[in-house]
Amino acid sequence: MSTPKPVNHTRRLGLILLTLLVLIGAAAYAVYWFGYARHFETTDDAYVNGDVVQISSQQPGTVLAVHVDDTQAVAAGTPLVELDPADAEVAMSNAEAELARTVRQVRGLFAQVAQLQAQIDQRQTALATVESDLKRRQGLLDDGAISGEELSHARDNVIGARAALSAAREQLAQTLAQTQGTRIETHPQVLAAAAAVRNAALALYRTKLVAPVAGVVAKRAVQVGQRIAAGTPLLAVVPLDDLWIDANFKEVQLARMRAGQPVNVNVDVYGGSVVYHGHLVGVGAGSGSAFALLPAQNASGNWIKIVQRVPVRILLDAPELKAHPLRIGLSAHVRVDLRDTAPQVSVAAVRNTPQPVQASAGDDPAVEALIERIIADNSGAAAVAAR
Repeated sequence: MSTPKPVNHTRRLGLILLTLLVLIGAAAYAVYWFGYARHFETTDDAYVNGDVVQISSQQPGTVLAVHVDDTQAVAAGTPLVELDPADAEVAMSNAEAELARTVRQVRGLFAQVAQLQAQIDQRQTALATVESDLKRRQGLLDDGAISGEELSHARDNVIGARAALSAAREQLAQTLAQTQGTRIETHPQVLAAAAAVRNAALALYRTKLVAPVAGVVAKRAVQVGQRIAAGTPLLAVVPLDDLWIDANFKEVQLARMRAGQPVNVNVDVYGGSVVYHGHLVGVGAGSGSAFALLPAQNASGNWIKIVQRVPVRILLDAPELKAHPLRIGLSAHVRVDLRDTAPQVSVAAVRNTPQPVQASAGDDPAVEALIERIIADNSGAAAVAAR
């Protein structure tokens, strides 16, 4: 007859305690999840992004100087690259001479109006003379004082004088059609020549490339002496004070995301010691695979479901970004607070800093003053008479 084995009370007590700890832990996690954690969505598939402003020449030329290099910080308006301005300077001189010639030509048109008017008066007087002579000869013909041939010549003179007067009037009408309702400085030919001067000045201005925004130089691909074509990428300027986060969330995480929700961001370069605060700007229009160069053709062959990711843009607070600068492409960890469940609205500020427009010579006061001076120097007294 076998004896019963002694019960291990210590082991049973340990199992009971372990079970209690697991249950307590599960309950605590459930409370944590339903009370707090379920209101957040996180992802580590997130990267710093920003504008990469490409600098390219709008006209061909030879590079005379490169004033910047990679990693160099530049302010808006800083000279970057200079092209050989010789061809542009010649074109500018030619445009200025053409404007002066056109002004003098139009000035001649206004002067021709007065000349043609005087010519019409002269031919009207000549017509009256030959008409009077014809009437006198018609009376002498009845008396036999003149021959019929002489009377015929008188009639021909009247016809010729009338034709000459009509031609002068038509010539005056043609000249008035070119000058009436305008002044020398507003004549279409002068305006076209002035536009050519502005175009030449713009080409000369474009031989000096400047930074359109403040940032850091990157991707320099231009060297001194290089012959470049219009549109050739020379370098890039990255405005590091206007960066954002592109976070790729799974499609099952997007249901409660709304524009304007607060976001916390940790970037690997600083670790967990630095926390960026921002807000959700918007959710992308499609998944990454939908906009891929070769989108998936799920209607052909075997199909395997793959969870899609959609890019979500997050704008960081400008003061924190300035205090802890970032670089494009850095990895980040994003946590979106979903407790704001208001209807989706567009946020007021989409960018940290306004993007300035690069100035041009199209409305340069110096160019306008040059055009006015050329017109004034070549208009003469006709400009006063034409007003």
